[in-house]
Amino acid sequence: MERKTLYELQAENVRKTYLFMMIFSLILFAIGYFFVWYFNGGTFGIILLVAFIFLYNWIAYENSDKIALASVNARLASENEYYVLHNVVEEVAIAAGVPKPKVYIMDEQQPNAFATGKDPNHAAICVTTGLLSMVNREELQGVISHEMAHIRNRDILLMTVIGVVVGLVLILRDILFRSMWWGVGGRKRERDNEGSVIILIVGLILSILAPIIVALIRAAVSRQREFLADATGAYIIRDPEALASALEKIGSYGKPMRAASQATAHMFISNPFGNINQLFATHPPIEERVRRLRALVIK
Repeated sequence: MERKTLYELQAENVRKTYLFMMIFSLILFAIGYFFVWYFNGGTFGIILLVAFIFLYNWIAYENSDKIALASVNARLASENEYYVLHNVVEEVAIAAGVPKPKVYIMDEQQPNAFATGKDPNHAAICVTTGLLSMVNREELQGVISHEMAHIRNRDILLMTVIGVVVGLVLILRDILFRSMWWGVGGRKRERDNEGSVIILIVGLILSILAPIIVALIRAAVSRQREFLADATGAYIIRDPEALASALEKIGSYGKPMRAASQATAHMFISNPFGNINQLFATHPPIEERVRRLRALVIK
């Protein structure tokens, strides 16, 4: 495997973020153009569509962390109430050489955590109450070091933008399905039957392929980065066993997370829905991650 410096990894993540946003913009334009054509939007409709795409990309880049945190009902963790958590986050941030991120809490029984933000200076780490009740201090260090690795490697920008983008694609898919059936089912439009069939076929292709393409990109990026964040986190705290032990406890919890969605699943340290088809899995198997961690030699 080709070795890369931290700065090369960071630059690669930024490039991937822009590439993903370009691909998404093309998918969004294709879906939007279908709407413009179907509703006779003309040139003005296309201009509005392009303006919307630029605006949404800007919002996704600048405010994706706030959107992600709000989507899972996360709240700021009080330093008085969560002193140990703040202390662990601060000491791991010092070891990683990054500013201390903001600390958030999710009222969720499933043990899990994620990091978000556009760069190390605008980052946040969120953990569930279930995680805090299940792991000891060393294991919590392991989980936080994994999330701090995502921050240091600038994985967080790519992962968070993907979450916001996937959310919009899923919403557009649902809107497209409803508008198609609404129109084909008797909506008073001056379209012949042949035109309706074409609309149905194009709409189905766009609404099915777009989320699949996004999901494949998301899964490929996320799985690669989880292995790297595991190893980087282990080196940050010089203790691979801490994260390995925490992952075993996290993997032993069988119930799915209530607040998670398909748009945010890839951001968590472990898949909030459990084991799913490997083609679309956002995380490597926990057993493989634990095996790799315990095979690491920290000098």
